[in-house]
Amino acid sequence: MPTGKETKSLGLLALAGLEPYQPKPDEEYMNDAQMEHFRLLLKAWRDQLREEVDRTVTHMKDEAANFPDPVDRAAQEEEFSLELRTRDRERKLIKKIEKTLKRIEDDDFGFCDQCGIEIGIRRLEARPTADLCIDCKTMAEIKEKQLQG
Repeated sequence: MPTGKETKSLGLLALAGLEPYQPKPDEEYMNDAQMEHFRLLLKAWRDQLREEVDRTVTHMKDEAANFPDPVDRAAQEEEFSLELRTRDRERKLIKKIEKTLKRIEDDDFGFCDQCGIEIGIRRLEARPTADLCIDCKTMAEIKEKQLQG
């Protein structure tokens, strides 16, 4: 039975073995401690994605079989195709993580690219590669929908 004292794990935070960042009173936004928190979070995420890519390569080499039945062959090709698409998305995400880590090094992390306000620690913990505040991101999505429709 829940006691109320349990902490809910937040995907990436749990992966990195980190607790949600608790800012101290009057603490400056994106100080060294916060930057280090996000650096650890991003590196753990990147490492996990790299392991997944390596695991896929190994899996595809091990599973490469020459099936005589065309249905079996087609199923295997479809499975490989889906895995490759997933890995391609993960490679793009790794590039985005690298770009974000570079922004941390350059001390240009945690602020909206469009309006310059603080993005917020909780939003960054949920989506560490975010470069827009929630308001600017919402407006960008609305504009994108209007252009498509």
